[in-house]
Amino acid sequence: MTTGTVQLPAAKDVRDMLTGLVGKPVTVNPGDPVTPAPDRPVSVAVYVDPYMNVNALCLMDLGASAYTGAALALLPPGGAQDAVEEDGELSGMMVEALHEVVNVLSALFNTPGAPHSKLHKLYACGEDVPGDLAGMLAGFNRIDLAIDVPGYGKGGLSLVLPS
Repeated sequence: MTTGTVQLPAAKDVRDMLTGLVGKPVTVNPGDPVTPAPDRPVSVAVYVDPYMNVNALCLMDLGASAYTGAALALLPPGGAQDAVEEDGELSGMMVEALHEVVNVLSALFNTPGAPHSKLHKLYACGEDVPGDLAGMLAGFNRIDLAIDVPGYGKGGLSLVLPS
């Protein structure tokens, strides 16, 4: 039985993971908290421990969702930019690719001594997040980052540990 707790990764670890994933040097800097609002759709990835307890969340604004997914799937940057600037939603292919992005990001929480984390569910931009999860989105134990995927664009990413 593991007695440690999940820890937030360093910004460098997030950068290295995203850069390796999309094959481009992703820039990662401190950023504003990603929080859902009616005019700001947010994707929420839910990570759980082996007992199905939520132990981490990844929030990505529409830009981060579209650009990381599109870069991973080698989709044209123009389509991703249209999704962000005009459509306000992700295409089916972008959602599929984003699912893979957030699945790989679960490795950031799997550190020695911490309970194993795995992706439980992805709520893509625009999907309703259950109320019990919505209450966790504003957690204080978090890292808020601004990311820039070369050739695609900028977005926000927050990693949150429930209190």
